[in-house]
Amino acid sequence: MALSALRGAVRFLTRLPVGGDAGDWRAVTEAPWTFPAVGVGTGLLLAVPVVALGGRSLPLLAAVGYLGLWIGLSGITHLDGVADLGDAAVVHGDADERVAVLKDSEVGVGAVVALLLATLGTALAVASVADSFRLLVVGTIVGAEVGAKAAMAALACLATARHEGLGAQFTESNGPQDLLPVALVLGATAGGVWYLVPAALPAATLACAAALGGGWLLARWANGLLDGVNGDVFGAVDVAARLAGLFAGAVLAGGGLP
Repeated sequence: MALSALRGAVRFLTRLPVGGDAGDWRAVTEAPWTFPAVGVGTGLLLAVPVVALGGRSLPLLAAVGYLGLWIGLSGITHLDGVADLGDAAVVHGDADERVAVLKDSEVGVGAVVALLLATLGTALAVASVADSFRLLVVGTIVGAEVGAKAAMAALACLATARHEGLGAQFTESNGPQDLLPVALVLGATAGGVWYLVPAALPAATLACAAALGGGWLLARWANGLLDGVNGDVFGAVDVAARLAGLFAGAVLAGGGLP
């Protein structure tokens, strides 16, 4: 069951060709703890171009490499959520009118602005970290990724879906009690970092905590905007939480630490 859920999480959160079936999807909708578990692996992958290029004093190329690999790994589904939520945010009306705009296929100014802020903010945060101590770089990127996925998991456990759909498949299958396995994964990840590379733990902890905080703020705002959550909110939480975690790492790197 656990392996099936993990396989389903990899298929849901990435574009990696892991195979699987409908049983894997059912398993992952009942196992949000798999989100941060997958985040460990994707975070390590995303750190590779930043460490490789940032170590050669090429922070802008490191940021481009990070963005390219991020989109290649996860596709544009989560960014599509950012765009849809951006369009909904600029609507003058009630939640029903905002949801109607969110569901249409047209791309408005709100979507463009939201995507620019998300992608440029992410690139600038990565560039700000890239020239730092390598373990700080790895800790920041892995911590931000794990925190972003944990924020999505928390949304699945605590939120209420507005209507039937992708979001409802997670929120209806989980409750506050399912946060315990998520917390255990975070604790196990922190323990692994402390045991293997203790110098990376402060950056990883700060980035993960900032990502959780950023994801919570975005989820709270979106819930008020739409009177519930949906699949777009899940995607936007992932992007916003990651950005918050990377920004925290950039602040740490700018504080003069090695």
